[in-house]
Amino acid sequence: MLYPSVDKLQKKVPSKYTIVTVAAKRARQIQDGKRVKVTNPKSHKPVGKALEELYFEEISVTNQPQD
Repeated sequence: MLYPSVDKLQKKVPSKYTIVTVAAKRARQIQDGKRVKVTNPKSHKPVGKALEELYFEEISVTNQPQD
């Protein structure tokens, strides 16, 4: 079972596509050696750790205007 669930994540970030994009980008950073911002993550894989960071609001999503 996915932790945190998609339903819980969508309460923080309404768009599933944004969740996937942000988690993938952050997972790549974690895989490349960046420190995980959540203490004692339940997940062992970078994507799970990135989703936990998003759920616990250790990383945030901002809308940037496009040129």
